[in-house]
Amino acid sequence: MALLHLHHLTHHSLLSTSKLHHHFRFSPLKSPRFSCSASASSTMAKQVLVPIANGTEPMEAVITIDVIRRSGADVTVASVEKELRVDACHGVKIVADALVADCKNTVFDLIALPGGMPGASNFKDCGALESLVKKQAADGRLYAAVCASPAVALGSWGLLKGLKATCYPSFMEQLQSCATAVESRVQQDGKVVTSRGPGTTMEFAVTLVEQLYGKEKADEVSGPLVMRPNHGDEYTITELNPLEWKCNNVPQVRF
Repeated sequence: MALLHLHHLTHHSLLSTSKLHHHFRFSPLKSPRFSCSASASSTMAKQVLVPIANGTEPMEAVITIDVIRRSGADVTVASVEKELRVDACHGVKIVADALVADCKNTVFDLIALPGGMPGASNFKDCGALESLVKKQAADGRLYAAVCASPAVALGSWGLLKGLKATCYPSFMEQLQSCATAVESRVQQDGKVVTSRGPGTTMEFAVTLVEQLYGKEKADEVSGPLVMRPNHGDEYTITELNPLEWKCNNVPQVRF
């Protein structure tokens, strides 16, 4: 069993620090100068929410959080459960910064959902998270999901209607009922970004950095990660939804 402590000093986590004393020790912030500097940095940083749940895929959660934090964004990890600590897949425990319910009044530049089952179902059933993401979409701000979450969560909430999206291969049939399903490693359509699974999460996270800060910052973050520069045919996009082609005029051929 592994315990991943993703606690981050945000305004949410500072309120929750007292709840974590049975897991970890924290040194008090004694220096006013440090506090002032952290506040200024936080004001300039993009605000990102990554929810986690029992049954979340830990690779997708941790890679997304880590890569986006490397860009300088302020990432709040929030549990949809009643406790900060969640039981992710494969025996991994993750400790969040805050509860999703405590984030309802915060404006985020991005909300990114990792996948995993039953994690994605737990996202879908969380009314507080549903309200947050629906408001995010209504306000024209960036939202994203990977693995099962595009179909199970975003699709069920009606947030992919009329948009191109991708997801984990075994959920593609479900995705076709609520989006234009495409077999793409990372798919962006408007303000929504979706991806397929653990193996595509690095590209997914770098794409989110680009959406937040631009291509130069994305290149700066991705360079040290030694990512593959070209996946060749794996980037081919295949549309699975049936298309009906109509021709109003008689076709003409010129020689």
